Amino acid sequence: MTRTFIAVELDAAVRAELERLIGRLRRVAPGVRWSDPSGLHLTLAFLGELDDERLMAAREATATAARLGQPFHIAIGKLGYFGPAWAPRVVWAGLGGETAKLLAIQGALARELERHGFAREERPFAPHLTLARLKERLAPQMLETLMRAIAAPERETARGVGMRVERLSVMKSELARPAAIYTCLAEYALGKKTEESKHGENGGNEEERNSPEEA
Repeated sequence: MTRTFIAVELDAAVRAELERLIGRLRRVAPGVRWSDPSGLHLTLAFLGELDDERLMAAREATATAARLGQPFHIAIGKLGYFGPAWAPRVVWAGLGGETAKLLAIQGALARELERHGFAREERPFAPHLTLARLKERLAPQMLETLMRAIAAPERETARGVGMRVERLSVMKSELARPAAIYTCLAEYALGKKTEESKHGENGGNEEERNSPEEA
């Protein structure tokens, strides 16, 4: 069984900017378990544990969705959080740029996955990059400082750093300590009919990434 998700992998410039943002937030909230930027990715669909047959169906759905799309640009946007202000569960960075094209490709992927028998996610897609998951409530003073940092004007938290998205990746997630291990199983270029790059178990070079973030 393979714990599987579909994602956009981030380039070096975006990871560097996320490292800067996380470093700034870590200084005001050192007690939070912040994500390792090297393992961050933009998740488009989480599929859970799949056998080989279902994994192949996921690849086919991803390949079709990629062929229907076109490359587009995304940029790091404002900061935010999930959960109540007094007990946030997740701190995230939003995305700007050509978000309509991002939503379109995620919608195409959701439809193709549903056509291949995968259940559609009930929650609407909210594109974001997870910077931290808060397992415990913070002390009041640290929480106040963190919330002020999150609410700072966007010009202070993000500098418009972005990237061109050119492919979708089928990813494997292995839960491990101290960090999950992410492996790219296959990549599909947007707007191209036949290009596929395979990794790991399918021949070629296996590429692993460690991150505290769980897909």
